[in-house]
Parts: sequence; C-alpha cells; structure tokens
Amino acid sequence: MDSLTPHPLVAEPVVVRRSRPWVSAAMVLLGIALVALLAWWLAHRAKNNAAADAAGGGGGAGGPPGGSSGGPHRPPSVVALAQVVEGEVPVIRTALGTVTPLATVTVKPQVSGQLVGIDFAEGQHVTQGQLLARIDPRPFQLVIDQTRAALARDEAILANAQVDMQRYATLLKQDSIAQQQVATQQATVRQSAAVVASDRATLGSAQLNLTYSRISAPVSGQVGLRTVDVGNYVSVGQASGIVTLTQTAPIDVAFTLPEDQIPAVQARMRRGAALPVAIFDRARTRPLAQGRLLTLDNQVDVTTGTLKAKARFANADGALIPNQFVNVDLTVDTLTGVALAPGAAFRHGSQGDYAYVVTPDRVAHVRVVKLGPSSGDQVAVLAGLRAGEQVVTEGGDRLTDGAKVMLPGDRPHGGGGRRHRGGGGG
Repeated sequence: MDSLTPHPLVAEPVVVRRSRPWVSAAMVLLGIALVALLAWWLAHRAKNNAAADAAGGGGGAGGPPGGSSGGPHRPPSVVALAQVVEGEVPVIRTALGTVTPLATVTVKPQVSGQLVGIDFAEGQHVTQGQLLARIDPRPFQLVIDQTRAALARDEAILANAQVDMQRYATLLKQDSIAQQQVATQQATVRQSAAVVASDRATLGSAQLNLTYSRISAPVSGQVGLRTVDVGNYVSVGQASGIVTLTQTAPIDVAFTLPEDQIPAVQARMRRGAALPVAIFDRARTRPLAQGRLLTLDNQVDVTTGTLKAKARFANADGALIPNQFVNVDLTVDTLTGVALAPGAAFRHGSQGDYAYVVTPDRVAHVRVVKLGPSSGDQVAVLAGLRAGEQVVTEGGDRLTDGAKVMLPGDRPHGGGGRRHRGGGGG
C-alpha cells in the first residue's frame, strides 16, 4: 500500500478556530447605545410637544360641565359674547299638510239630451247658480205642452162631474132620485179630482225637467277642464259628468299632530283662543297664507299615534290649490318674559345642555340650562340663565369651567405681542 494514502481507519485531524472575544463585546455595546439613543429621542420629543402645547394655550375641547381649568399657566382664550335678553317667543308646532277644498262637486246632467251650449271657460271662478251648460229644451217643452192639455181636459171633466153632483144632491132632497145614484156621482167626482192632481204633478215634473236642461253651478268655486263638448248626447247616469267644480275660497288644510301635543292644543281651544296657523311652500322659503285652527278629529290614529287637524284660510288670492302639499306652522302659545340667547351659546354634555357664562372679571363658568322653543336664532331658556348675563357664542370649544377669557378687542397681559426672532422689536 502506498504510504501517502491515508489509512481508512484513521480520521483526519479537525481544525477548530476560536472566535475573537472583542467582536462580541463590541456588538453588545453597540446595541445598548442604540437603545439609549432611542430612549433619549423619545423623551426629548415628548418634552418639546408639552412645551408647544403650553405655548399654544392648551387647545382641545372644553369637556363636560364641571371640568378643571387646566392650571393657571394657560393663557386666556379669545371668545365672542352675547347678552341674555328678556323677551317673548312663540311655541310653534310644525307639520306637513294637504290643501283640501270645502266642496268638490262633479257637475252631472239631471236629464238626458243633446248638449247645445257650454257657458263657462275652463278654470273660471263661478258663483252659485251661475249657468254652466244647456241641454236641448225642446223635448221637455213638448212634454209640458202635452201635460197642460191633458190637465185642461181632466179639469173640464172634473167640473162637469161636480155640476152633476150638485144637481143630484138637489134631486135627492126632493126624493126624485135614488141614493145609490148620488153615491156613484160622488165617486165620479173624486176620481176626476185624482186625475187632475196627477196631471198637475206630471206638469210639475215636466217643468222641473225643463229647468234641469239648464245646468247651473251648485256652489261657488273654480271649474276645471270640461269632459264633454257641445253636440254630444249626455245622460243622467254618466260618471264623468260635464266638469268638476271645487270651492277654493275659503279653503282648508288638513294635517296631523302627535298625540303628546294634543293636550296643549285642546287646553287653548277650550279657553276660546284662536290658534293662528301659517302655511309655507314645500321648501319653506315662501309664505303662502295665514289662517286659524278650525277643529280636531275625534280619534287618534293607532298606527301613527297622531290626530288629524284642520285649519281654514280665506285664500282670496287663490295661492292654495286643492291637493297641494304645504308646511304648516301652528302657534300653540306664546311665552312672555323668558330669557333669550343665541343658539350658538349652547352645547350638550353628559349632564345635559349647558352654556359658558362669563363674569365681569373675564372668567367663564359652566351653567347647566333647560332650553325651550326657539324663534329664528334666539332660543328660550326656561332655567339656568337670567337676563343681562353674558354667554360665550364663539370659542367655547377651547374652554373649561373657571377658564380666563378675553374679548377680541382686549390687550393680552404682559405688554406687547410676540417677539420677532433675531432681535429687533416689532
């Protein structure tokens, strides 16, 4: 065997390299330095943010009533104030309403015949009894003439029977005729009288039909579009009629009220008060009419919990149109001698509505209030404020209870304003 070939049973020697100890130590020291640098940077950043917040007045929401003032180092916040005044404000209930005419009549013919005349213009305002249309009167006049002739004949027969009855009565007294003949003549007289009465009733009916050939307005109002033209044959049973007539002056508006508002309205109505109602268009941008509450329905709708109400309007200018949707403002009452303040002065917190009241020494205090109805920008304050007090209307989001405030025209404490960088007074 060659001496250079390793013996299969003898392993090769293993060379073990030992690591340098200074490299591991350097890695540990570098990691510690990085952690320390990061901790210093975070602490320095938090300190700078706190200093910036202190210099900026400690911005943020005012918080709920009763919060702390945030420390004496906070500079006063600039706010706008408004004075609480004493006045009156109406209690108004709003609703959606529908204009409903006092009467809607479909004018239909009461006799059948050919339409020979239309005596109205579409959309015209007509008065009660005004002629609207005419049906050919000749057939009805002929019936009248015929009935009058029959009546004259039957009246002559009745007169002759009455004369015979008087003669028979004289002969009966003389005992010249039998009693039965007299009784028969009496029956003949009554029969002739009944025929005459029937003729007179027929004549009255014929005269009434002649009157019906002239179609008049049953009520005053505005006519719509006609549904039939001259020359057509109209009959009593046709459904469309000739025209639809609506009574629009005066006119009503129907609306609903929630059942929890009904007692206040009923109390005012029982005292005889006339509750005013104002009507606006669908966008509430244009007033349409002023009226008064007319009546309330007699039962609450169980599906909606509301009660129907009706208001009446003169509508002399025709601004309200039947079936028109409108906005209704019902003035239930008027509160007098209450404190009024702008709506911007009030906020809502955990304890309810509140406002910041500023004292003469420019300190803002939280005041919990009870709000009532509003009129425009003014809100009635039922409790919590008095007339003459000053409330914050702008800048209240930066306030807390007991915070110092100043007005836009006030000079800040400590002399002049902010200094310019780089020396030089401004």
